[in-house]
This record gives sequence, structure tokens and C-alpha cells, in this order.
Amino acid sequence: MQRESMEYDVLIVGGGPAGLAAAIRLKQLAAANGQECGVCLIEKGSEIGAHILSGAVMDPKALTELIPDWKEQGAPLNAPVSEDRFFILSEDGGWQVPNGLLPGCFHNEGNYVISLGNVCRWLGQQAENLGVEIYPGFAGAEVLYNEDGSVKGVATGDMGRLKDGSEGPAFQLGMELHAKYTLFAEGCRGHLGKQVQAKFNLASDADPQVYGIGIKELWEIKPEKHQTGLVVHTGGWPMDNDTYGGGFLYHMEDNLVSVGFVVGLGYDNPHLSPYEEMQRFKTHPKIREFLEGGKRVSYGARAITAGGLQSLPKLTFPGGVLIGDDAGFLNASRIKGSHCAIKSGSLAAEACFEALAAERSFDELTAYPEKFKASWLYEELYKARNFKPWMSKGLHWGGFMFGVDQKLFGGKAPWTLHHSGPDHLKLKKAKDCTPIAYPKPDGVLTFDRLSSVFLSNTNHEEDEPCHLQLKDAAVPIQVNLAQYDAPEQRYCPAGVYEILREADGSNPRLQINAQNCVHCKTCDIKDPTQNITWVVPQGGEGPNYPNM
Repeated sequence: MQRESMEYDVLIVGGGPAGLAAAIRLKQLAAANGQECGVCLIEKGSEIGAHILSGAVMDPKALTELIPDWKEQGAPLNAPVSEDRFFILSEDGGWQVPNGLLPGCFHNEGNYVISLGNVCRWLGQQAENLGVEIYPGFAGAEVLYNEDGSVKGVATGDMGRLKDGSEGPAFQLGMELHAKYTLFAEGCRGHLGKQVQAKFNLASDADPQVYGIGIKELWEIKPEKHQTGLVVHTGGWPMDNDTYGGGFLYHMEDNLVSVGFVVGLGYDNPHLSPYEEMQRFKTHPKIREFLEGGKRVSYGARAITAGGLQSLPKLTFPGGVLIGDDAGFLNASRIKGSHCAIKSGSLAAEACFEALAAERSFDELTAYPEKFKASWLYEELYKARNFKPWMSKGLHWGGFMFGVDQKLFGGKAPWTLHHSGPDHLKLKKAKDCTPIAYPKPDGVLTFDRLSSVFLSNTNHEEDEPCHLQLKDAAVPIQVNLAQYDAPEQRYCPAGVYEILREADGSNPRLQINAQNCVHCKTCDIKDPTQNITWVVPQGGEGPNYPNM
């Protein structure tokens, strides 16, 4: 059976801030120059914003460059930051770092507390108004190549296949989308971006990429406890001083608060559970005081690409580019990525339009990395480049040295630190690590995984091929369980992976509850043998995040 195909000038895979910014910028340039430019954007979520999860405090700099009158156009940036608080926590106390001692990256004057999902929904409307063809519910499942090896576009996934891969009664073949240039904007650990990086060896001159997992809840709190624009960040407890992690609490409008916790995926104790650490974090007096008497309304989780400048891969290849967090444009020291994503998408769009205007196609957009190198985005990431390497050396020493880096050298120290290796190689054997006893959830402030996944509105068809694929079905028991006590049971924030046994404890086996998956990609990143591969399920499936 032959797949149908459609032709465009530019194809964008992913409807996050990077992809939407690129689409908007392309149409702006086409209109300004009196030219036509066919732009198609596909998004695996059921709608734009459905899979978007971020803190988020947004620096509006890149948005202002892209759409100068965003405020008049009704962009949902409605909660300007009113106050910054940064705490170093102990188990039952802690101290607030005076704002005058904080490096500039921790100051949020002029920024906004937002729902990035709602900002993306608004950006999607702007893109459609400019003539961008947006197709939500279509997952990019396969990269297509020309005979010369350049990227030709992508194919969307088939719909209606049964668990064994056969064609069900509602089967529909995927569609081929061809373009002169394809922009990959899938977010952290993009399924196709990962393949493109491997095929073109894009990361050969970069440090290993390092990641974090962010786990977030949205709460409606009592009005008397709410302060619109208050931004709280924490370091320290519940992490030990040698494990990277930190919490946040952001006051949005309408008595809503985003509360979350980020754990660096370079942790070494396989008994650690980022989900449980997030639940413990909420019990701290500094956090509990805001949440008590409130109601949890949503939940989600997402990996973030945190390696910074020295982990950026080569951005271009014949026929396409990587943008946003598919490449790793995130400033970990500022705990911000949306402005980086918007800027990278805009820069790539400018390089792409120049090539189209010159009637070029399928070549490398070398102007894109050149524009990046000359931009404020490069300067910002350069100043932040030593943050993650310093913090990997521990909270106290790393925090002190990063403070020296920023306060004494202004981020321009005459050295660049490097990442020691990929996150999946950092786990120690379970027998060499101390188990962690996590308290049971109380159902009021702390919750179990399944009730959390319910709030993410996650849905997958049960009778479809599993999108969490094992290269070797024996590895989870023979290696992961035997050596690491099956860490996938704990690093997954959605209860996807379970070790089941007979009543007498014998015959352990791995069960994959793929229906629970919130598409965070942590398993693809942290699995110690890299035996798990995350691929796209049917388009439109996964979480449906409101206001996240």
C-alpha cells in the first residue's frame, strides 16, 4: 500500500515554543518580502499545548523580538514576577539566601509566571492566522531521506494497528510529508531528533548530554496564601548534598500555584525515586504552608535537556536542523528554556528563509549556527556553561564555585568545565547504595503515582503496539533487577514499569503499563543498559495537560 504524500517548503515537527516560533517567523519573512512559503507543523498531542509542561517563569525577550505587540494581541503573560525567594532547605527548616548574594541568573525582574501550554496555544493561533498549516494529533514516526542522504521530510505514524502490529478494522496508513527543509522541534530527547543525531553523528564534538526530570503539580490554593507573581526556588533537602536537585513554587493568576521538583538524571543511587522526592518536598514547612487547605488540580512530568553550551550537538545536516530542546537550548542556571527555544526557532527560520529565497533546498543551513553564534542566546548560554558541571560536584562546593564564576568573572571565567559522561552510566550497583525509605502518601498533600497519572488526563489505546520497546527482553530481569534493583520502577513518574512475581516471590518479570506513559522520556535516558527505546504511539495520545 502506497502512502499519500504532501509537499511543503518547510516542515516543522513539534508544536512547542521553538517550532511555533519558527513557523511564525517564516511567515513573517515571507509576507515582508512578498513571497509565498508553504509551512506545515505537525504535533503529536491532541491539540497544541496538550503535551507542553514547564515550570514556568518566562523571560519575554525572545517573544518581544518575534511579536513586539504580544501584550496587545492578548498573549497569556498575566502574572509579572513580584518577588524572588531562594531557600537552602534542611529537613525541617532552612535559610533564605539574601537576594543581593544571588547571581543574576536567579533574579526574575521583568519576567512572567506563565502556563507554557497556554502560551503555546496562543502562539498556535498566531501561526494559523499567518497561514501556517497546523496538524495536531499527527506524530512524526519516521525520517524520510532523499537518494543523496539528505532529509526529505517525515512520515506520520500509522493509526489503528493492533498490539501484534497487524492492521485493525480502523487502520489508516501514515502520510509522507515532504519539504525542502525539515525543522525538528520535538522537545527533550526527541524521537526523530535522536535518530538524526545518530545518523549524521551530530554529537561527535560535543560533551555528553545531561538531563533532569521535572515533576510538576498545579494547585489551587487559598486566596489569603496566594501572592501573584511570587517565585520561590529551593536547593538542598530532600536531596543530599551530592545529588543535583531543586524545587520551585510559582504563583500564577487566579489562586493557582505551580509546584515542582527537578532531579538531575546523573544521580547514582538506583533506589532514588524522583517522584517520591517531589512528594517529600511538598511536606517541607516552607512549601506546605502554601498548599495546606488547597486542592491539587493537575499533574505531569517531563525530562529537560540540561547540558548547556558544551553539550549542544551540531545543529545542521543536509535538509534540516535541530531547534529548541531537541538540540538542548536550555539555560539550566536560570531554570528557563522557553525564551531559548523561541530564539533558536526564530534564528533557524531566518536561515531557512534565506535559503528558500535563493532557491536552495536540501542543503545545510550553515547560516543558522552562524546566527546563533552572533546572538544574545549564545552569549547567555556561554555565561551559564559552567553551572551544571559545578553543581555536579555537590550543592555547597558547586554552589560556591558557581557563585565565584558569576559574581567574580561575570560568567566569563577563563575555563570551561566539561561533563564527565552520560547519565545512564552514573548508576551504582544497588548493593553498594543505601535504600531510601519513603513515607506513604497521605492523599491530602502527598499522593501515589496512579492518582497522579489520572490528573494528567493520559490516554493510550490498549490494543496497539507498545511504544516502549525493549531491545532485549531478558535485560530487565538479568541485568536491571539483578544489579540495580530494577530502577525503572522508581525513575518512571507514572507507574509504567512494574516487577511482578508469583505468590512465593519467584519468577520475576517486567510488566510495562504503557497506557500510563506521560511521554517524559526518562526511561529512554536513564535506563542503565539503554535497552528501552521510546517511540511515538498513535498521534493524539498521551497526556492532555490543562494550564501546565
